[in-house]
Amino acid sequence: MILALICKQSCADPVIGVSDGDTLTVLSGGQPVKVRLANIDAPEKKQPYGARSKQSLSDMCFGRDATLASTNKDRYGRTVAVVHCGAVNVNVAQVRKGMAWVYPQYNHDASLPAVEAEARGAHVGLWAERNPLEPWVYRKERKAKTP
Repeated sequence: MILALICKQSCADPVIGVSDGDTLTVLSGGQPVKVRLANIDAPEKKQPYGARSKQSLSDMCFGRDATLASTNKDRYGRTVAVVHCGAVNVNVAQVRKGMAWVYPQYNHDASLPAVEAEARGAHVGLWAERNPLEPWVYRKERKAKTP
């Protein structure tokens, strides 16, 4: 068990899929593993910047090796991790590019709010929108409309 954790933190796994701006799939030990980027929340596919956020993550990681610093599993069984593709911390990069919000409920990175504030101030990515809607609010509103 300890060996697997050490390998997860120091071994690189190829990224074989990108679902959206905060979820990718790596091939680990011959098995696909879904990974949710820790500390952030990207726009849903049907939201403004949803497709751009997915493309941004894909541009950084798809077909490349990813190193995961896993924190836990979420309620959907996905590995929650800080992900590096090459030398890039993609969790931070997505926020810096305006492709994701810091997820206040789940954020454990004290540096991220300042990164988001900088992106907001520069009006990059989704911050170019007049009133971008947080994904967690979007999901809650959609759920409320579903019978």
